[in-house]
Amino acid sequence: MSPSESSRQVLIAGNPNSGKSTLFNALSGGSAHVGNYPGVTVDRTSARLRLGAEDIELVDVPGMYSLTASSPEEQLAVNALTEGETRAVICVVDATTLERGLYLALQLIESGVSVVIALNMMDSAERLGLRIDTERLSQLLGSPVIPVVATKRRGLDALRAALGDELASARGPENVDVVYPAELEADLAKLVPVVAQWRSETAASQQRAVALWCLLSLGEDSLRGVPDDVRRLTHDIRTAASAQGRNVDLEIISSRYAWLDEALVQAVDMEDPRPTWSERIDRVLTHPVMGLVIFAVVMFLIFEALFAGADPLISAIERLTGFMQAQAAAILPAGVLQDLIVEGIIAGVGNVIVFAPQILMLFLFIGFLEDSGYLARVAFTIDRVMKGVGLHGKAFVPLLSGFACAVPAVMATRTIERRRDRLVTMLALPLMSCSARLPIYILVVGTVFAGQSVGWFSAGAVALFSMYTLSVLVTLAAAALLRRTVLPGPVPTFVLEMPPYRWPSAQILWINAWRRLRIFLVDAGTIILAMTILLWALLSFPKSTEVTEHYAAERERVEQSATSEADKAEALRALDSQEAADQLGNSFGGRFGHAIEPTIRPIGFDWQIGVGIIGAFAAREVFISTLGIVFGIGDADEENKPLRQALRDARHADGTPVMTPLSGISLMVFFLLACQCMSTIAVVRRESGSWKWPVFLFSYMTVLAYLASLAVYQGGQLLGFV
Repeated sequence: MSPSESSRQVLIAGNPNSGKSTLFNALSGGSAHVGNYPGVTVDRTSARLRLGAEDIELVDVPGMYSLTASSPEEQLAVNALTEGETRAVICVVDATTLERGLYLALQLIESGVSVVIALNMMDSAERLGLRIDTERLSQLLGSPVIPVVATKRRGLDALRAALGDELASARGPENVDVVYPAELEADLAKLVPVVAQWRSETAASQQRAVALWCLLSLGEDSLRGVPDDVRRLTHDIRTAASAQGRNVDLEIISSRYAWLDEALVQAVDMEDPRPTWSERIDRVLTHPVMGLVIFAVVMFLIFEALFAGADPLISAIERLTGFMQAQAAAILPAGVLQDLIVEGIIAGVGNVIVFAPQILMLFLFIGFLEDSGYLARVAFTIDRVMKGVGLHGKAFVPLLSGFACAVPAVMATRTIERRRDRLVTMLALPLMSCSARLPIYILVVGTVFAGQSVGWFSAGAVALFSMYTLSVLVTLAAAALLRRTVLPGPVPTFVLEMPPYRWPSAQILWINAWRRLRIFLVDAGTIILAMTILLWALLSFPKSTEVTEHYAAERERVEQSATSEADKAEALRALDSQEAADQLGNSFGGRFGHAIEPTIRPIGFDWQIGVGIIGAFAAREVFISTLGIVFGIGDADEENKPLRQALRDARHADGTPVMTPLSGISLMVFFLLACQCMSTIAVVRRESGSWKWPVFLFSYMTVLAYLASLAVYQGGQLLGFV
């Protein structure tokens, strides 16, 4: 039975970096359940909280600065606060940024919901010289204000007691008296009756709060569930106000802040302000040049740690997968069942968990940067560059993470608040040249550029540098194009109040990173496993009985004619590789490779490369092992000399070589731009909440890769290159 079926609901809301999650975990004792809000991929974290003799469901809603919604995700948070079985809200306010946090609290109180204000980080406020009269503040707001320090679990008993009193009280919430301009009050008088028809079940005070929300929020077309008559009237009111020279947004927001300013004068006293060490550090970290240099160093260290720290774990997972495959092959009799378990299920599970170390470590690092307050400075600094291509300042970290792996990079887009900005970023970042492409580059370079040079530099080094440079340029160009076509909208305005620097809680970092990893393993992992099994079936069936009988006879001949055990073992291994190649050519995947050869021939590929491309959809690096099977070479990798020689010797039907410098560049460009990664497809499906976007991603990247390779190969031939 879910918590909501047996208990009342209390929401915990607050600004990002206000300590909301820390307080949630402190109250819940870490016994949280993570799910999704219906219809949109946004974490919904809940836990049971015992108050006296009653159980309540404590729900951690997405962080927000106000009830104004500019995306469907923010609208979900608003709906959770104003609809359903919500009995009260704990509003977490950072005591060091009091006005910003109390703006959200004021809106909640206006909405008519019972509010308990948890004034968090009181120890930091005291160090800054802030003296807050919580009793006076409580009188002014009409809601209890409880000082707490969530990281040290101070004030939690008082917070629970205040919450219990609010839930037990029959007096209902007290509204604050914010004075709005007369013109705005006239607008509300027109809008409230229409809202009342839409929200007939809510109290009159809440209907007024919803009308204010509509005036601030309905300019965003992506918001859902709003009746057309409410949307039209809101638009008409805003249009008429604009014609009169009025700014409705400014009227509402400035009225609220005027009330808050007056309240804070009565409740807060501060010593003479002095330049803080935080301000001195910010002068460096937000500097247009030094800020970028420092961030580049930080990201270099993070990626070095990712590779150095995750590589042993990834290698261990790969060895464990190989060991389990070997054990299963030894236990199970040869046949379809063995192949399914070894090459389908075990390999599929390995394809899922091999990403776990990088995902976990990346989110630990990102969580540390975000919770410490540094990521806000980075976003502010990078925004000057990113807005030129229509991206949000926070998009830079996911884009840079794409050099390592697109899977955790797509998940890292969660730090971007608006859905449209998040989608633009996740649809562009797979173009960043991830580490899985590098083995393909090395194979091609070693095959067609060995011993060649361009001036003082080796041709291979120039080719690799060109691929990585091209990936950055194409990614930024794709983001700019997506912003202007598929996901049109204004360049995101980035307004940010710098949060204070803090040392993050190790417990919270671990809990948040583990939750995200678990969601990936369960949701995206299911898709990856299913696609791995499907791809195995395409490359394994149908089996040719003629091929099987032929190689059985060849093995018998080797058994009888071999002069030594070593020669026999070597000959049998060669026969195994040759049989696998012949069976692969006869499979559905092999037949498909032959079928698409006329299509890929203009970009310099033959059916064997085509089969490799099909196999590479499991993961780009699988291209190499698939080619090894196609050419009858066992244990092939990017450094494998027999595989390189086989590629050099491969010929088209007309006798021309398959792998030339020109076709090699075409192949690298294709893999640079094509979405040959089912794991990326799966995680985009998970993060976008729809199959529409991963299908679009795969389609546009495949078309882009083909056209770019066509231009490279055909253009190169016209210029006389081979």
